[in-house]
Amino acid sequence: MLQELSIKNFAIIDELSLSLDEGLSVLTGETGAGKSIIIDAIHLLVGGRGSAEFVRYGEKKAEIEGLFTLENDKHPCYVKLNDFGIEIEEGMVVLRRDISSSGKSVCRINGKLVTIAIMREIGSTLIDIHGQHEHQELMNENLHLTLLDQFGGQNVVKAIKSYQEIFNEYESVSKKLKRINENEQEMAHRLDLIQFQYNEIENAQLKIGEDEELLEEKRKLTNFERLFDSLQTAYSSIQGERKGLDWTGLAMSHLETAADLDDKYQATLESVSNAFYLLEDAVHHVRNDLDQLEFEPDRLDMIESRLNEINGLKRKYGATIEDILAYYSKIEEEIETITNRDSHIYDLKTRLQSLEEDLYVEAQGLTEIRQKTGKKLTQSIHEQLKELYMDKTTFEVRFIEKANQEKTGNRYKKDGADTVEFFISTNPGEPLKPLSKVASGGELSRIMLALKTIFSKHQGITSIIFDEVDTGVSGRVAQSIAEKIYQVAVHSQVMCISHLPQVAAMADCHLFISKTSQKGRTSTSVERLKEKEKIKEISRMISGVEITDLTKEHAKELLQLASSIKNT
Repeated sequence: MLQELSIKNFAIIDELSLSLDEGLSVLTGETGAGKSIIIDAIHLLVGGRGSAEFVRYGEKKAEIEGLFTLENDKHPCYVKLNDFGIEIEEGMVVLRRDISSSGKSVCRINGKLVTIAIMREIGSTLIDIHGQHEHQELMNENLHLTLLDQFGGQNVVKAIKSYQEIFNEYESVSKKLKRINENEQEMAHRLDLIQFQYNEIENAQLKIGEDEELLEEKRKLTNFERLFDSLQTAYSSIQGERKGLDWTGLAMSHLETAADLDDKYQATLESVSNAFYLLEDAVHHVRNDLDQLEFEPDRLDMIESRLNEINGLKRKYGATIEDILAYYSKIEEEIETITNRDSHIYDLKTRLQSLEEDLYVEAQGLTEIRQKTGKKLTQSIHEQLKELYMDKTTFEVRFIEKANQEKTGNRYKKDGADTVEFFISTNPGEPLKPLSKVASGGELSRIMLALKTIFSKHQGITSIIFDEVDTGVSGRVAQSIAEKIYQVAVHSQVMCISHLPQVAAMADCHLFISKTSQKGRTSTSVERLKEKEKIKEISRMISGVEITDLTKEHAKELLQLASSIKNT
């Protein structure tokens, strides 16, 4: 949900901060007070087109910032943010957009700079805006199949998963067959190249860890003189007449005498004795090492040559010996494939044919489930439209015929073989037309509301905004629209700009938008209304200018009715 919204120097808004709740928030106020400006700011926050005209006159830039909270890590926003390398902490996403007076925009998500395109893609998972002339998802026919699948739930999910397992293998085999069927001359050139590479790596006889062992040996050989001198000096210091070991042995002999005379020197004797034997053992080891040390200049040259060879292979085929050997295995398989090209083509074609048959069966099964889902969706939407007093309206989930799909050469896609589009007719006798082609107006607003009532349960969109979708309706239709908007708010956070008292009465949070003038400048402000203030504002919406006792009673009745509907 959108938890906090901050707007600064935007149009007639000087500075505005909003804390929003779950459920239904309704924005009301006089025409021109700035209700739609707040929605415009949110639209820009999620990647809408901006311009310098939005910056408040006399200011350098407009600033918009929103804090969104996500219920769980299964929200679609998580996947998108991970794709773009943006971290989420404690389920919070902060979107920020600054628009300068020159028209330049700077977008950030959780503090990371992003493009407007990325901001738009992330924003589409957080907010869905519906206005009189703008219906993002439901008017996009490319998303109708996704909406149908979401409505279908687990039955469709299982069928898609089963289909995609075969589809992924089918795609993989198709790509292999395409590669092996490429121009023969190119394949011959490719074979020459990788055969040379194969031979070069094979002749090198690489061993994992070899380079590290050679570097260690090189280090020792390079420092041979220093090592020899150090060991020789150490040996000379300990071994020999009147040297370290000799003096320690003398000390041990005298301490033995002292310990015989007084027991308190026994511990000291043991310490010195241990030191003597340890030194004696160390001298032995140093002597052996000195005897074995031998400087081999030819060996150093050989190591240098071998390391140069390995580094040359690393520059060509991989950063490590493991990478080089992995590439070696890969081209070995490719050489075998090209060499036995005809045999592989036959095997791949046979496998592809078998997969296509399996894919056809899975696609058919998926289509059948979707068609059943389409009938249930049609029935549900007709019920919603009936409640909105549009019982003459006909809705249909239309599947494009497979023959047409085959002509396009795109029969099988990642999500199946189906192309789906929503069709609708608002008047008896009129032909069904694509939903995206239906003229806007009061009827379209109700259609969109009916669809949204159903799809909001399945889409996982954090926040939904209705911008005056109730325009052009009144009476019982207005009450029905108010109830539908509240139904959507049960499953998603909803913000709604409305001029209908019925909608305002259903609000969980009623925000009153007003504008004032100070020192020759106009500013917009927002006030969260309490119960008495709600009655006054709904009375104003009912009567217009003059508020009477009768309109106040009517407002109270609307609030009581709304409370009763919410409880049921």
